[in-house]
Amino acid sequence: MEQSLQQRYAPQSTCFGCGPANAKGLRIQSRPEGDEVVADWTPEPHHDAFPGMVSGGIIGTLLDCHSNWTAATHLMRERHEDKPPCTVTSDFAVRLLRPTPSGGPLRLRAHVVESRADRAVVESSLEAGGQTCATCRGTFVVVRPGHPAYGRW
Repeated sequence: MEQSLQQRYAPQSTCFGCGPANAKGLRIQSRPEGDEVVADWTPEPHHDAFPGMVSGGIIGTLLDCHSNWTAATHLMRERHEDKPPCTVTSDFAVRLLRPTPSGGPLRLRAHVVESRADRAVVESSLEAGGQTCATCRGTFVVVRPGHPAYGRW
């Protein structure tokens, strides 16, 4: 299986949501698929808000990190660069549409809806069992030298 975006471009990242090097993190693995970026992720019982249902905070983290990688790789392609620019979340809003069951894999989907040279707006969703449980819209911006996240990948 092809490496995820995180494994390829930020193997030493310790981000809680997507860092491959964070043993206690969520370690999502985003992959381009057609016009969108997708990831499959399976929750464990300690990710529950209550038995059998994923915590809203975990859902927000999944959508935030997955959307950020969608923005970064979009900007990389737009700039014709070999690696994504380092991006961070400027804003994001999550809508929890229904309880998210934790008994199986979750599917994350994201795509860019707007972009400029230094930012991208991404819409994403989280599905369980073929049903959309949450959606997100966020803005992700390129950081410059001096920002604490600059150079993290």
